[in-house]
Amino acid sequence: RELSSLLSISRNTVLTAYADLEQEGLIYAVKGKGNFVNQVETFKSLSIELNWTEKINEQTFLAEKLDLMKHGVRWNKEMISFTSIAPDEKLFDVENFKKAFLNRMSIEGDIVLNYGYAKGYKPLIDYLLHYMENKGVDIRNKDILITNGFTEGLDLLLSTLNKKTGRLICENPTHHSALKLFRLHGFEIDGIDMEDDGVNVRKLEKCLLKKEYDFAYFIPSYHNPTGIVTSSEKRKKIMDLFSTYQLPIVEDGFNEELRYSGSHQAPLAAFAGFGNNVIYISSFSKILFPGLRVGWILADKELIYYLESMKRARTVHTSTLDQAVLYQYLNDGYFEKYIKKAKAVYKKKYELAIHYCKQYIPCKRITGDGGLHLFIELDNNIDSQKLLETCYQKGVVFSPGNVFYTDSSGKHTLRLGFSRLNEREIIQGIKIIGDTLKNNFGG
Repeated sequence: RELSSLLSISRNTVLTAYADLEQEGLIYAVKGKGNFVNQVETFKSLSIELNWTEKINEQTFLAEKLDLMKHGVRWNKEMISFTSIAPDEKLFDVENFKKAFLNRMSIEGDIVLNYGYAKGYKPLIDYLLHYMENKGVDIRNKDILITNGFTEGLDLLLSTLNKKTGRLICENPTHHSALKLFRLHGFEIDGIDMEDDGVNVRKLEKCLLKKEYDFAYFIPSYHNPTGIVTSSEKRKKIMDLFSTYQLPIVEDGFNEELRYSGSHQAPLAAFAGFGNNVIYISSFSKILFPGLRVGWILADKELIYYLESMKRARTVHTSTLDQAVLYQYLNDGYFEKYIKKAKAVYKKKYELAIHYCKQYIPCKRITGDGGLHLFIELDNNIDSQKLLETCYQKGVVFSPGNVFYTDSSGKHTLRLGFSRLNEREIIQGIKIIGDTLKNNFGG
């Protein structure tokens, strides 16, 4: 009574607190006398300090070395940052996502909060198979494995495929995260130069004549980092070439939905027809909700069968709750409305960025047919890293291009991601880069 009066709380609260403390063994009760503090002993062993650096393996040291979040440019919120190509969170369809969450929980909340299946949530798998079929892919004898985003999908695949030659072939430059995984898995990487309509097929064929490869990796739509879309003619040539050499192709379905003009380009997986040499990996991370970390692999049923076991051994399964809510959101038709709105906003930013880059940045070449970024090749082999250091002092940062190259070349290139910037920041940032080039580097 005294304690409840002293603390201005109810007697039941005090009794509950005493009961909890007694259950934890911190106090004991003596009938007729009250509650007393127990003697609690904590045993400690001798303290030692290990040198953990000595216990780290070479692969981990390499991962740390390639970690751009640690070794890339540091920036703060006051700066104009062109480094990100993530979606603008201001566009996120939060209200409809809440509805999808509540709808799915009311339908099968008891199921989605339990363990799920390594292969994935079946309604989402069925939805994505139909989604890929609408892209022109022949889904006969194909299947899907749900992953924690694109990165886990590629990592699982690299852990599953037999390393016969230890070599792969890809576009140069290419996706930094993919390059990082290839290197961590010990692959030798041969990069083929990009032309305005995709990879240089002549050089590609020459490499295939000279060497044997385990597989190829391509990003045919809104290529990261160049933003180039591979033409239909080149897609067919690539498929014909790899059919001749009987080689697998890993296709990165990066940002395919962010087409602002022109006709739809069918993925390489569609060009394969009933064939099974294309492994298509994608996610909605760059256009929808990156925080969900839901991606997928579409491939031959036999390969998915083995990838499922690797997935189960590694991470058991992707969050069933995340998969189920995403399925509900997609199935309710919210995605189509969201992407229509997002494309209108990103198209405006894209056109603005293209216009001001051409106006203010002296350069050899600007590429980017859509998506959320542009790629710039500077004149006179100007070092983009040195340009970045000067722009940093003026409050602007971007991604130097050399990190995307298979051979560490491309020091005269840079990537500008505009998705998370407003119009004022895009214009101001591009002007600062342009002025810096002219005034400090003779551009």
